[in-house]
Amino acid sequence: MWSALTRSLSDHPVGKDPQAMRTGQRQNKGMRTRLGCLSHKSDSCSDFTAILPDKPNRALKRLSTEEATRWADSFDVLLSHKYGVAAFRAFLKTEFSEENLEFWLACEEFKKTRSTAKLVSKAHRIFEEFVDVQAPREVNIDFQTREATRKNMQEPSLTCFDQAQGKVHSLMEKDSYPRFLRSKMYLDLLSQSQRRLS
Repeated sequence: MWSALTRSLSDHPVGKDPQAMRTGQRQNKGMRTRLGCLSHKSDSCSDFTAILPDKPNRALKRLSTEEATRWADSFDVLLSHKYGVAAFRAFLKTEFSEENLEFWLACEEFKKTRSTAKLVSKAHRIFEEFVDVQAPREVNIDFQTREATRKNMQEPSLTCFDQAQGKVHSLMEKDSYPRFLRSKMYLDLLSQSQRRLS
């Protein structure tokens, strides 16, 4: 039912006018958020395994208790591990805040850009998707950071998102990350990896 509702919202024709389309996207985003609160998304290990980079069973066998335990050492350790990122993304989806991680990952990928032509188009795409006011996947940053990033768009460089990315990283580290470590999803994952050893 949930997927059918979100599909119908995203497929709803708003018109060909770009302004009308943006308004429609904002309305759809708000409606999806409200509908999401009504859907009973679980916070379990099965949510994590559904989006693992490899086949879930094989990936869980590869994930050692030591690796999963190290995710609690620091937020950056979690972000440096592909299964850690996958688990954290699955957790953020249950909180409807995965755009923060997606923005951070997009910035990391953006910093690897070597072509000047691609750099400009990628920068504008990231800005329009995550940073601009009422962006489809708008991240939670303050007005000053948003405006500083907007000014950076006049002459995009590899560092143009550094301030915004730093704010989003800090927000996830202080807010979502501690909740992730206390979540049933993470605790289930740890106990499953420990059971495999016994």
